[in-house]
Amino acid sequence: MNRKAVLEGLLYIVGEDGLTMQQAMDSLEATEEEVSQLLEELTQEFEKEDHGIQVVNYGGTYRFVSKDEVAEPAMKLFQMNRSVTLSPAALETLAIIAYKQPITRVEIEEIRGVGCDMMLRKLLSRNLIRECGRADVPGKPYLYEVTQEFMDVFKLVSLKELPELPSYESQDSETLFDE
Repeated sequence: MNRKAVLEGLLYIVGEDGLTMQQAMDSLEATEEEVSQLLEELTQEFEKEDHGIQVVNYGGTYRFVSKDEVAEPAMKLFQMNRSVTLSPAALETLAIIAYKQPITRVEIEEIRGVGCDMMLRKLLSRNLIRECGRADVPGKPYLYEVTQEFMDVFKLVSLKELPELPSYESQDSETLFDE
């Protein structure tokens, strides 16, 4: 596979986190000049009308973003999806956020055991969650919390109305394995 195709794949994989020049250089084992040339070629290729996405560089981080022409159809898509019920995975992610907020994507993924990028995007687009700041840890990841719309949809006055989580610790836990 050629390096430009690999770089395109890397940009896709990192998603909204983006890819720095140094990360691209390390991943491709290439010089800055080589990576700059590849990024320029990709940028020009995705500028063509037959692509709905483009390569951008914001603050030294390269990422794919949708073009302006995609905005209106995307809004229609997300509006259509608003009336659709939430999947079990979406409800699980939403419950984790409601009980543990503020919480980072990585913390949600640790609890769920699977990636949740797409689920977070869906919940953000439906205005059920929002970014509420950044965690004070390396990388400064976004923190998520539920919104007033979440409260309205689930008819909650306060998060204290959420049912208590069951306790999985048992007083007899020592006797389970003593045989």
